[in-house]
Amino acid sequence: MKTLKFKLYSHKRNRYLKRSINAAGVIYNHCIALHKRYYRMWNKHLDCNKLQAHIAKLRKRKEFWQLVGSQAVQDICQRIEKAYQLFFKHSNKGVRLPGFKKVKKYKSFTLKQAGYKFLGDNRVKIGNKVYQFWKSREIEGTVKTLTIKRTPLGELFMVVVVDDVVDPEHKFTTGRIAGFDFGLKTFLTCSVSFKIESPQFFKQGLNAIRKASKHLSRKHKGSKRREQARKHLVRQYEKTANQTQDWFWKLAHELTDKFDVLCFETLNLKGMQRLWGRKVSDLAFGEFLQILEWVAKNKDKQLVYIDKWYPSSKTCNSCNLVLESLDLSIREWRCPSCQSVNGRDENAAKNIQAVGASTVRLGDVRQAMPAIAV
Repeated sequence: MKTLKFKLYSHKRNRYLKRSINAAGVIYNHCIALHKRYYRMWNKHLDCNKLQAHIAKLRKRKEFWQLVGSQAVQDICQRIEKAYQLFFKHSNKGVRLPGFKKVKKYKSFTLKQAGYKFLGDNRVKIGNKVYQFWKSREIEGTVKTLTIKRTPLGELFMVVVVDDVVDPEHKFTTGRIAGFDFGLKTFLTCSVSFKIESPQFFKQGLNAIRKASKHLSRKHKGSKRREQARKHLVRQYEKTANQTQDWFWKLAHELTDKFDVLCFETLNLKGMQRLWGRKVSDLAFGEFLQILEWVAKNKDKQLVYIDKWYPSSKTCNSCNLVLESLDLSIREWRCPSCQSVNGRDENAAKNIQAVGASTVRLGDVRQAMPAIAV
């Protein structure tokens, strides 16, 4: 499966799509209310098929609800059902029940097999109206779903999911393997002796965000100037997010061009978030790994994750001695056995590479290992 995102041209007819998103938000909240009422009355979970049949009957009597296609309504019911099933399975892990959402902040609706038609060039028919979008790439494969999304600025995007049947095998071109260690001071430390510092775009734009937030808080609720101030604050956040994503994509392409196999340690991001808060959010390790996985798949490269409990920092990469404890403030330590001096991050990256190489197929390791630069 492949996801493509296109921006819709600004036009007065876009208000119909925005009204449809609002109608989807009203239906969503009504479904949540029905779930809660059904549980209070019968002490049971409301079946998804019953909910869909009931909403279909209500939809015939409510003209505003008819702005949303029947398949989009089914998708809303199915997403709520999926959210409840996740809660039943993982409630002990902090997963919460789905709750009500503000209609103005409701983001999207999804169409599956019907309700849309591509007319060629950069035009798409949704319902009875034709919209134009910025066609940045060709749509190849069979279209599975089409989603209309609304941003906090009020802009509309079209997200298309297509079948991508190509499942490439791992073909090594550089014959190199490397391990990488994430850090708070250095974004990435590579086992082949180079480091990558994070620009920390959120930190750079924090003063502008604070200033915009103060301007927003001083405006009267419901006024035009408050709406202008809100949009200005949203633009500051979007600028930071776009800068971060652009840097991540460029870095992912750079690393996959240099190495065939990239080894990383599995991170406990929620635990790191509790300890270091905004610092971890600014570095966005999880978002970078998602982008890197996508780029590596398209370039036939391989990502290897090692166990998060492996003591990569406390293990000497020369003699494999494992220390009993190593405080975070210690950035360099001498091995009691072989007397080698190990930098904390460099040592961890080399150990991650060694463990990752042991999990790759034997033939791949033979191709990759001779060209390793240490």
